[in-house]
Amino acid sequence: MPADLREARQAGVRALLAAEGVESLLVSHLPNIRYLTGFTGSAGLLLLEPDGAVLFTDFRYATQAPAEVGDAAEVEIDSASVWERLKHRCADRPDRTVGFEAHSLTVRDAGRLKKCARRTAPVGELVEGLRAVKAPEEVAAIAAAAELASAALAEVLPTVRPGQSELLVASRLEAALRRRGSEWHPFQTIVASGPRSALPHAHTTERVIGAGEFLLIDFGAQVDGYCADLTRTVVVGGRADARQREVYQAVHAAQWRARREIRAGMTGREADALARDLLVARGFGEAFGHSLGHGLGLEVHEAPRLSATAEAVLPVGAVVTIEPGLYLPGWGGVRLEDDIVLTAAGPQALSDGRTELVELV
Repeated sequence: MPADLREARQAGVRALLAAEGVESLLVSHLPNIRYLTGFTGSAGLLLLEPDGAVLFTDFRYATQAPAEVGDAAEVEIDSASVWERLKHRCADRPDRTVGFEAHSLTVRDAGRLKKCARRTAPVGELVEGLRAVKAPEEVAAIAAAAELASAALAEVLPTVRPGQSELLVASRLEAALRRRGSEWHPFQTIVASGPRSALPHAHTTERVIGAGEFLLIDFGAQVDGYCADLTRTVVVGGRADARQREVYQAVHAAQWRARREIRAGMTGREADALARDLLVARGFGEAFGHSLGHGLGLEVHEAPRLSATAEAVLPVGAVVTIEPGLYLPGWGGVRLEDDIVLTAAGPQALSDGRTELVELV
């Protein structure tokens, strides 16, 4: 990550801290550490100070951390305890207040922090608020991940047949994602068939896909740490019947409306209503139980939220998913999901948006 981008991010956090009367911030949430420094390791603490930043990590990252962080922060390596290193650092300024990420720091580690600093204060999701607005480089990484994911699905879908298991389809898709360069899977791939497609967060199983059934595939890719999140629902081994077409077209219409009409400046609640009102009008309100979407970036679920209770305004530069779904227990379900960036000129698709009904016959 370019040093100037990280410096600007750190400056943004310092400004927020100053408004709360907090001198320093202990960053413990790893995606936030990566956002502010470029460090991609699995263990570390970042102390953001008024005049600099210090990354504390262990011997596993003695070579990696300085290479990734560069001038964005000092790096201190301790093979025994990063908390002892932090304690020594805090001793230089004993009267300062050290803020901590209350949503991330465990009770145990909050106790450790109190042994390092005399004065501590919980802070809200300051870094997450900044992360909600994506720089062009971040948008490009998400778009690359979405393109990669779409290509992997296009390879795998023609090979899907009745009689195959959900796990077989998932394994082929995940292999195709990795071959195309996905760093990892942002979440467990969901492949749910028949009645199991009515489970919004189904676990992929050994269930055999039947002819004429819905197959719901929710999957993602990761490029430069940034996530794409897509869902497609297809009919396998036959043509869709009248009921399947009715449900599918309702979801399709709701997703298209939200993709076209969502705007920066709306609240998350207003965005959610774009799809929800249409589904309610078609008699499916009770079957749409989750939110319209969520923010996307270094994490697959981050700010902002697009839900019936979200009153925060969607900022220019936010990347969000648009994923309405209908779930009819015992029968099946449909979800369609694409990734969108909210520009000043309107919504711009980052994924391919190919959501017309596909029948694999």
